[in-house]
Amino acid sequence: MPDISNITHHSFTDCHALAQALADRVAGQLRDAIAARGHALLAVSGGSTPKHFFERLSRQTLEWPKVAITLVDERWVPESSERSNARLVKSMLLQHEASAAQFVPLYADTPTPEAGLPQVRARLAALQLPFDAVILGMGGDGHTASFFPGGDRLDEALDLNSRQRVLPMRAKGADEPRITFTLPALLDTRALYLHFEGAAKRDVFNDACEGNGKGADYPVRAVAVQQRTPLAVYWCP
Repeated sequence: MPDISNITHHSFTDCHALAQALADRVAGQLRDAIAARGHALLAVSGGSTPKHFFERLSRQTLEWPKVAITLVDERWVPESSERSNARLVKSMLLQHEASAAQFVPLYADTPTPEAGLPQVRARLAALQLPFDAVILGMGGDGHTASFFPGGDRLDEALDLNSRQRVLPMRAKGADEPRITFTLPALLDTRALYLHFEGAAKRDVFNDACEGNGKGADYPVRAVAVQQRTPLAVYWCP
């Protein structure tokens, strides 16, 4: 059996209760970071699942000008695209109290993520790591961040010994080319969360944890079984 002792589970009756609990928890960690070090760093995921969480977090009272927010991964599309994770974050999270936070995008105005890597790496070099909180999501295919099954640089992105912080990623299930933080970069955090909803995704995650069938090859399994950083799973039906 794989060692999944690094995981704690937090289940909620609905997405609203989950969103409020996660927002309260993350906001508390950002406040603690600001009190201890004068700044805080948060990495969030895109997609439809975190919208309620973003809305609740945006209304939390804290010193938002001292908070930097970036993305776990990004589709290689401009913010004018409805597929842009940056667009989602700006419209749902950087509102209300959180409008004063600094946003650090992963996309650069270049034809490919490979061409944009120098710009992205220069931006990220200014971030004061480690992260204070990283919130991952998960797809029904077992991907998290842009760690997609069959990804062209998946092994490199999951290599815990890699010194790369961000990598391009292309995969059949990803549609557009992507750019993603690597697993070791994401594990460089004081708090790591995995947020997903629905019974089907719960089964996907359980299969990944246990290595059942296709679950043995789900990329999220690398997050579940690693022993470097504790993982808090937030889930609702």
